[in-house]
Amino acid sequence: MKNYTITVNGNVYDVVVEEGAGGAAPAAAPKAAPKAAPKAAPAAAPKAAASGAAGSVKIEAGAAGKVFSIDAKVGQAVKTGDTVVTIEAMKMEIPVVAPSDGTVASIDVSVGDAVEAGAVLATLN
Repeated sequence: MKNYTITVNGNVYDVVVEEGAGGAAPAAAPKAAPKAAPKAAPAAAPKAAASGAAGSVKIEAGAAGKVFSIDAKVGQAVKTGDTVVTIEAMKMEIPVVAPSDGTVASIDVSVGDAVEAGAVLATLN
């Protein structure tokens, strides 16, 4: 891992960059935190499962951002690679896909929610 300090339009960011497998570029966008501004409390606490029963397969955010759209519904059958939720980060739309075939058991976020990398967005059965 390498630490960098980057200034963009007058905003200073501390960035940690991690080398991917085989020396390739990182798979996910690195998290950046403003150096000049104090950290704010999370916008929303994680929500309980919408359906009341979480599934066994978790679908997690690969990067911090804001929930842009929810592309699947509870009870919908999805295949590996189908988009379940789309996150907006740094003006890019990042699809979060089903890691395996299954049925959506819960959607744990709403459009507009701020999420951190690794946050559970939905679950599958």
